[in-house]
Amino acid sequence: MISTFAQAATGDAENASMAVGSVWDFVMKGGWMMIPIGICSLVVLAVSVERAIVLRRKDVVPDDFERGLMPTLDGGVRTKRDAEAYCEKSGTPVARTVLAGVERIGRPIETIEKHMVSAGEHEIFKLRRRLRALAVVAAIAPLLGLVGTIFGMIKAFQTVAISGEALGKTELLAEGIYEAMITTAAGLVVAIPALVLHHWFAAKIENLTRLMDAVCVNVVEAIASATGQAEDEEEHTSRRESMDSYPVRGGAIG
Repeated sequence: MISTFAQAATGDAENASMAVGSVWDFVMKGGWMMIPIGICSLVVLAVSVERAIVLRRKDVVPDDFERGLMPTLDGGVRTKRDAEAYCEKSGTPVARTVLAGVERIGRPIETIEKHMVSAGEHEIFKLRRRLRALAVVAAIAPLLGLVGTIFGMIKAFQTVAISGEALGKTELLAEGIYEAMITTAAGLVVAIPALVLHHWFAAKIENLTRLMDAVCVNVVEAIASATGQAEDEEEHTSRRESMDSYPVRGGAIG
């Protein structure tokens, strides 16, 4: 009877040691592989917060930017300085893109377009900055979890193999597998939000790009009209249809 009570007490102690009472317990039971997984989670958190702040619409394409800019373009070269000052004061990505064209008012409209394309691509590149980190974390976090599980199971089977009382003691194997599977769960818990956030930010950037496209096309048309380089209807339609490649649509997210 005493041995029965001792076994029961030992079993209760083992169950208590395997219980997860907090996130910290969960992390500690996963072994050393939880360290890189934890670093991945911090990367996801930092990048997500930083991009959420940077990609606010009012900081990229303010609603009133185009409305305030258009009156400064009516005079063409005569009001060029006013348009430049307005863009410099705004300081947003769309303003910097438009500024590249405004600074060249008086030149052929094709030259203005070319410089706005270059500036726009640079601004969109900056908006896409650090998104690749989310994609990398989404790819490697499950692999880190799997590696931790494999090492944990190797340790579990090793414990059973060297134990002189392993016969019939399935709990020796179950305990190791239990701890090993924690790393797989942790890897997935980190990877899934990283993947979702990557696609969410990518969609947000695409929407901001469309808004920047529309503003830039309207600015080019206003400059062309103010400087006497207005297009005929056919050219106007062609420019509108080319918005998908003007000025900042291309390029991979990274």
